[in-house]
Amino acid sequence: MDINEVARASGVPASTLRYYEEKGLITSVGRRGLRRTFEPRVVERLALIALGRAAGFSLDEIARIFGSDGRPRIDRQLLAGKADELDRTIRKLSAMRDGLRHAAACPAPSHMECPTFRRLMSAAASGARREKPGRPRPNNPLNRTRATATRAG
Repeated sequence: MDINEVARASGVPASTLRYYEEKGLITSVGRRGLRRTFEPRVVERLALIALGRAAGFSLDEIARIFGSDGRPRIDRQLLAGKADELDRTIRKLSAMRDGLRHAAACPAPSHMECPTFRRLMSAAASGARREKPGRPRPNNPLNRTRATATRAG
């Protein structure tokens, strides 16, 4: 398949295919005129790369899952670690969503008088001080559950 056929079949632009080849994620098998050619199985490899990107893996992390023979060797521990990272992100975003919804409907005369809104401000400020990865700070309001946030304010 030439590069344009691969681009059409995979939905990945030719420029990205060239970049992926430069990074060693895919390999062309030759040229047809000036166009790179690829084995048809490259489309499946591109789908695996797309899955990795959608899950938040970097291209370097994705590159490490392919063995020297080109077959995927997916590190289950890496997958579990990424799932844990996604869980932390989901909890943080859910708490932020719940706090914003509360602030939008809060009966307090001013948001500055609302304890929940003040916790959101504090959490935003503490986020700038960088938390250690994988270790949520116990006093960070974003780490509180939805029930705690709605009860408190």
